[in-house]
Amino acid sequence: MNKELEKYIQQNYPIQTWLHNPILRKKSEEIGVFDEDLKEFSSILFEAMKIYDGIWLAAPQIWINKRIVAVCQLDKKLKNVIFADVLVNPKIIEKCSKTQINEEWCLSLPWIEAEVRRYLKVKIVYQDIKWKKHEMNAVGYNAAILQHEIDHLDWILFLDKAEKNEKDLNLWKLLKF
Repeated sequence: MNKELEKYIQQNYPIQTWLHNPILRKKSEEIGVFDEDLKEFSSILFEAMKIYDGIWLAAPQIWINKRIVAVCQLDKKLKNVIFADVLVNPKIIEKCSKTQINEEWCLSLPWIEAEVRRYLKVKIVYQDIKWKKHEMNAVGYNAAILQHEIDHLDWILFLDKAEKNEKDLNLWKLLKF
């Protein structure tokens, strides 16, 4: 990783944190035009995802209220990256009725984990940075990742959907959730 780029991203695109942050609580704008600024930002978002040790990152998490996310999809053993890209204007178009509960965490809510119920399978539609439309099917953990990131674009944080248990309720009271 280029140290200059890493420093630039950390100074200009810090991770937005905490529950009541107005940037994280505003619906993201759909991207209508692909231009050089979007191309440059998509590269920054993807590099920021790696710099901040994430396998996913939504633009609002680094101060940009646009519908764009960087994601890595993992193999069934959750060890190897099988897909990594920037998704522009991602939207869930199908979901199965079955759900699963996963332990989730988020770069924007450091030190907090909670169980979240998500759809087991989803299909999304998105555009790549060349403005080509794609569909993607995701199952299990990868489906949860996509739902988590698309939620960020709609001002929803994973704690908003967390399964409420007694331990978590005590923590959330401390956070004024």
